[in-house]
Parts: sequence; C-alpha cells; structure tokens
Amino acid sequence: MKIQDSVVLVTGGNRGIGKALVEEALARGARTVYAGARDPETVTTPGAVPLRLDVTDPASVAAAARQAGDVRVLVNNAGVSLSLDILTADLDQVRQELEVNYLGALRMIQTFAPIIEANGGGHIQNVNSALGLAVAPGFGAFTAYAATKAALLMATNGLRDILPARGVDLSSLHVGFTDTDMTRGLDVQKNPVADVARKALDGIESDAAEVLADEVSVRVKGLPALDPAQVFPRSAA
Repeated sequence: MKIQDSVVLVTGGNRGIGKALVEEALARGARTVYAGARDPETVTTPGAVPLRLDVTDPASVAAAARQAGDVRVLVNNAGVSLSLDILTADLDQVRQELEVNYLGALRMIQTFAPIIEANGGGHIQNVNSALGLAVAPGFGAFTAYAATKAALLMATNGLRDILPARGVDLSSLHVGFTDTDMTRGLDVQKNPVADVARKALDGIESDAAEVLADEVSVRVKGLPALDPAQVFPRSAA
C-alpha cells in the first residue's frame, strides 16, 4: 500500500509518535493526512488536516467518519498509559486505559474498515507496544497497560481472518520506549520518534503483517517461546 497520493488518518496525530507519523506521511506524498485529536487546535503540523476526534466517544468517531470519508490508510495511534499499579489501581483508571488503547482502536476499525473497503481497499495499522507481546522481567509495573496492548494485538490477529478478503490489510507496530511525553519521566533509553514513524510507514508500504520498530521489541519477541516458566523462572525453595 503506497502512501504517495493516498489519504491517511492518524489518531492521536497532534503529538509524539502520532505527530511524527503525520509528518512522515506528508513527506511521502500523501494527498491528505488527517491528524485526529480531541482538540484540533493542538495539531500544528503544516499541511495536516486537523480532525476533531475522541476515540472513546462514538458520536465523535461517527462525525470524523463523515468528514474523512476518503480515508484509505488508518493508523490507530491514540493511546494512554497511566502508570498504574495493577494490584492497587482504581479499576476505573484501568478501564480508562482499556477504553482508549483497545476499545477506542476497535471502534475506529469498525467505523473505518467499511470506508476503506468502499474506497477500493487499503491498510489499517495498530500502534502496539513491545509490552503487547510479553511482559518481561522488570516490567511488571506496566502490567495494566500491557494487558490493553495484548488485547489490541489479539484483535489485530483475529481480524486478519476477516478484513483482507475485503481489501483491507493489517499490520501491528511494536515499539519500546520512545521519546514522547508519555515517557518523559522514565530514565531509560528511548527511540527517536522519527525513526519509529519511518519504520511504521515502511511496514505499511511493504504490506508487513508486523513491524518490530526497535531492538527492545525484537528481544521481547524472541523471549523463549514466551513460556512464563522460562521467562519468569521460580526461585528454588
């Protein structure tokens, strides 16, 4: 699926990875790039079309679909991480992460897959996480967030059995810590957002089913068959 001359919608397109994806799509010659954001005034990328969009609000998604009915590439990037302790977190906060990261993306797919099909086919990319593949030792504090991304991964894989027959290909982008507002307080090595955006759109253009955007994702993907008994060996009694 070529980005050039296509019409692209990026959710959460006003900052972080989303903003970088919008910029990369424009650089590749997309005819139109919609940058979805709850407040469209926060979209500052020259050439982007600001689109009022709250993926947790059915009415907002429906309105966005009416405005952006020419979309052929959807990138589900909108996401939230509240750094929750899954043992003590208020379940309403856990639900908030789930509403954005999983149900919000699913709502966008339900709404825009028929639009993409009607426009002649295209591509949906779900921005996932290395934590959607597995929770590695030392990352248990991100369990609540990881669960939402794992749910999105399973939905993506299941939809591969449905959407390609309708002309809609799918890819899942996995990435570790990236230099965005979400990771500002973390003292870890971070990926440049431009590198992630480039690899993400390379994946769309090459019809890749999965994009591992950094070494962290590659290592997590390679954990021993993701067998918990090997990944988290029990201490000897």
